Amino acid sequence: MIDDTHWTQVYSAAEALEAYSLKGMLEASGLDVLLKGESLYSCMGELPASVLEVTLWVPEHQILKAQQLLAGYEDQADQPWFCSGCGEQNESNFEICWQCQKEKAQLL
Repeated sequence: MIDDTHWTQVYSAAEALEAYSLKGMLEASGLDVLLKGESLYSCMGELPASVLEVTLWVPEHQILKAQQLLAGYEDQADQPWFCSGCGEQNESNFEICWQCQKEKAQLL
């Protein structure tokens, strides 16, 4: 069991998939990450949405680096992207080009 007294919450994810993606990003940068709340998804529909948030926690000595990486993620998430297949601008929340249906992941 991990001692929570030396861990600090750095992010509340909208859903479990985002939390696991961000956990992977932070771990790839050498940070230790703990997720809390992912097991509550089995109660979906019975609990309020605010209770179902999955939170990311890091050790206190890694807070600054985690915050920098997460700020970069949030900045990028708000930016539109341009499809290399057809050149069309797509909003940041689109994973597939609305014009030609090319996946965003294929473009990076």
